[in-house]
Amino acid sequence: MNRIIDLGLLFSTTGPYHLMGQASRLGALKAIAQVNADRSLDFAFRAVERDPGGDIDAYAPLCEDILKSSAARHVVGCTTSWSRKEVIPSLERMGGFLWYPTPYEGFEASDRVVYAHACPNQHLLPLLDHCFAAYGQRLYLTGSNYIWGWEMNRIAREASDRGGADVLGERYIPIGSTDIARLIDEIAALKPDFVLNQLIGSSQYAFLEAMADLRLRDPVFSEGHCPILSCNMTEAELPAIGAAAEGVISAGPWFRKLAPALPGNEGREDFGSSFEAVSHGSVMMLARLLASSPDAETASLPELLALPDAATLGISARTHHLTLPVAITQVRNGAFVPIKTYAPIEGDPYLTRTQTPVVLPLIKVVI
Repeated sequence: MNRIIDLGLLFSTTGPYHLMGQASRLGALKAIAQVNADRSLDFAFRAVERDPGGDIDAYAPLCEDILKSSAARHVVGCTTSWSRKEVIPSLERMGGFLWYPTPYEGFEASDRVVYAHACPNQHLLPLLDHCFAAYGQRLYLTGSNYIWGWEMNRIAREASDRGGADVLGERYIPIGSTDIARLIDEIAALKPDFVLNQLIGSSQYAFLEAMADLRLRDPVFSEGHCPILSCNMTEAELPAIGAAAEGVISAGPWFRKLAPALPGNEGREDFGSSFEAVSHGSVMMLARLLASSPDAETASLPELLALPDAATLGISARTHHLTLPVAITQVRNGAFVPIKTYAPIEGDPYLTRTQTPVVLPLIKVVI
């Protein structure tokens, strides 16, 4: 019989951003089933799950519960940067490691974390470059009131300053709040060329509904004008948003109509969103590393990422970030349609390199 390796899953499948958590959990469970069906492996994963429900105060205790109540050393999970930062001290105290499968704002590198989704040089900066050229130099910034929104908009302000663009305004909303009337009034008055939207969950849904109403009232915001930008909206949330998502421009490493190969996914394409795809890839990468060395199960994360297979997968042993493809897409008729794709870009969390992304022709579009 195969030996059993406990694997923690820490996703909020309930609460204000539950759709993202549910998508990530589904990807991890698909990968666990795939690993457990692989007869070439001498181990199987056993999921040890906890659901913080979007309560920031629950993440660290539940992460510690996973590590105390089971033999798990690796945890796949967290959706927000706030929750990731909450669990890192627990991981440090208890010898655990996190595979973080959602986009984030960069400016972090921990020996306890693999940052498996995109960071700003793989989503925000290509997105801004595209929209400055396509729509104009006057932008408005908004976001949920926590580190993701603050840091992403800080980077956007700095990029705007360097490029001569003008940030007209900036406003934040508490996570889960749908009180966005003042935000909409300000956008209506300032009339930016586009809005960079770092809201999450129900706040984002209410904002997009209100912006759709504004488009009906004011021709300045009619179709094709003042698009809403996102670095975290995926197919996982489109059914909940409905027609209000039309025209949103989003950047990320994976969209259904492109289905690019992501590290660890071994050509598999049956995912609903990048949250699902990257979570799946995280589990598959961990399985590959654990299978590559007899001592891997007890190795530290830096030791695992020093193995040759880690470099083959595109995981940087120095920063723990991945090399990922980049796509810019727009919601048209209820689906993300690719408008620009880039060759894979190495994650650069501290933006230390000057990098000119290589634009690729639109290929491998899945209809």
